[in-house]
Amino acid sequence: MPLPSLKKIEWVTTDCYGTLIDWEKGIAEACAAEAEKDGFSFETEPFLNRFFEVQAEIMAGSYELYAEVLRRTIIKVAGEIGWEVEPSRAQFLPDSVAYWKPFRESNAAMDRLARKFEIGIISNIDDKMLGISRRHLRTELDLVVTAQQVRSYKPDNVHFKECARRIGGKKGWLHIGCNYETDVAPLLKMKVPVIWVNRHGEKLAGRKKPSLEVKNFREAVKKLGAGG
Repeated sequence: MPLPSLKKIEWVTTDCYGTLIDWEKGIAEACAAEAEKDGFSFETEPFLNRFFEVQAEIMAGSYELYAEVLRRTIIKVAGEIGWEVEPSRAQFLPDSVAYWKPFRESNAAMDRLARKFEIGIISNIDDKMLGISRRHLRTELDLVVTAQQVRSYKPDNVHFKECARRIGGKKGWLHIGCNYETDVAPLLKMKVPVIWVNRHGEKLAGRKKPSLEVKNFREAVKKLGAGG
């Protein structure tokens, strides 16, 4: 799906966690601090890799609030590495969302987007938790679609279908996201242009090309003619 002419773009939506909010750092720091209370430590990269694998498995099941997804994920992943986290204690991770900070460029870049387009967030999150994160994101939004609202998690395309319904169709809409599987792939199937914020330099490895691939959110905004 090629990138459309900038004159034809009216709506720009973004993913939140991993695109605007540095959730990898937030999750790793919260879990490391909690593990330290037990004299336990772990290597961050393999821990996060497994964390996101387990989280995706849980999300693929029956819908439940993201806070519960986080609790179930940390209980399982911790158990696999020999760190016991009781269910009564797992709330530390949903509570940590309040301290997950935006990437350095997020607020300024979102401000520039908002001066040029209608903007929104499409996220695998609960309404309450996104509200907490929005305290760190100063830009006013024209649209929010959450997992709680549609009772589904990306890569299921329910979020995106709901967005199209609210904005009156797919015409004039472009999305920005950091996760190929949850955002890029389903939108390419829907023939919606999508910019992939490939922060980790992943290889496509035979997957379909996004409309555009960039290294960070600031670069995506610049490509849309909204400054650097």
